[in-house]
Amino acid sequence: MNPVVSTVQELQQRLARCRYLADDGLATALFLAARLPQPLLLEGEPGAGKTELARALATALEVPLVRLQCYEGLDSREALYDWNYLGQLLALRQAESREPAGGSEVSLFSRQFLCPGPLLRALQLSEERPAVLLIDEVDRADEAFEAFLLEFLSDFAITIPELGTVRAGVPPIVILTSNRTRELHDALKRRCLYHWVEYPSLEQELAILRLRAPEVPPDLARAVVEAVRWLRTLDLQKPPGIAETLAWARAVQALGADRLTPGVAAATLGVVVKSREDLERVRSTALPGLAG
Repeated sequence: MNPVVSTVQELQQRLARCRYLADDGLATALFLAARLPQPLLLEGEPGAGKTELARALATALEVPLVRLQCYEGLDSREALYDWNYLGQLLALRQAESREPAGGSEVSLFSRQFLCPGPLLRALQLSEERPAVLLIDEVDRADEAFEAFLLEFLSDFAITIPELGTVRAGVPPIVILTSNRTRELHDALKRRCLYHWVEYPSLEQELAILRLRAPEVPPDLARAVVEAVRWLRTLDLQKPPGIAETLAWARAVQALGADRLTPGVAAATLGVVVKSREDLERVRSTALPGLAG
């Protein structure tokens, strides 16, 4: 059966209890992905909270989370399953040592030696309640893997020649994320629901900071959020995400400061800016205005 979530508002409340604040549009997309069920493709800037959303959803629904991290060169075998070849070899030698005359038969291709990959594990876990399957940064995989993924999302079944076909009791809730390092194929997009994840507004990000780091004083929290939002307007190679906002606020407080002065900002800039080129750009053109 599907997770017991009857309304979009209930889902928002569950996510909030897991310290994830989803706006109405995002919560509606998640609700439909769970109810239809249909894969949900989340695109947006790095650090906007796409991966964290899948974790929060699994926690909110009290179901397992399975993550497939995509990368260049990823092939279907790594995503599906492999065999424990060392275990098979040891079992074969043990069988031969017990029966030196003719050797006893041992089933080398049984579930005992099967090593499930993320996709197979998601199907195995989705018996009565669906697991959350996170296919992270799908844009990093090549087009051949994307084509394979489209077939998997259509059938939610994996055929293992030696064992047969594995199907989920209920389809997993699938969330795909993309940072748009390349354009995904139209066929995959048509298969999915779609939502663009924006950076939160100032008040939304402030609410996230208060929820995740309530120990940070309100004035400092607002100053950090305003500074991060201003940094995002610069042409940085790696704009700061929500995680950097949280880390910066905690770092400033850890130094015993209750204000984001230019000196404190300069001392802690490496918490929020993560490349040499970006550091030089901020220090040379932007840092004096950070703390106003």
